[in-house]
Amino acid sequence: MIAGRSLSTAAGKTRVCPHCKATILASATICPACQHHLQFNPGQLQARAAATFSALRVEGTVRHPADEAPWEYSLIISVRNERGEEVNRHVVAVGAMQSGELRTVTLNMEVFKTNAPGK
Repeated sequence: MIAGRSLSTAAGKTRVCPHCKATILASATICPACQHHLQFNPGQLQARAAATFSALRVEGTVRHPADEAPWEYSLIISVRNERGEEVNRHVVAVGAMQSGELRTVTLNMEVFKTNAPGK
């Protein structure tokens, strides 16, 4: 997925998506959570899409064994800084898995180059 960016905000500044209420980058023209369009500026969208890349992608699958009782799970994402301090922690999903079911989880860290000054 490539989400659009606007060049007019400071790097790292955040805001709340008016559609899904997720915290997103203020420069986003498309919400990465709900995919709704937030701003329309085709010139900036096209220019920013080329500068986007994925810095990290991890995918894994968990299969519940056929001979065990149901499992409950919490999917948690934790972000740490260069000193190992947790700067963000978010419960992404909770649920249950029945015998023989599987879940595949994909984590993407999308990076957007910017000319804006840092925080």
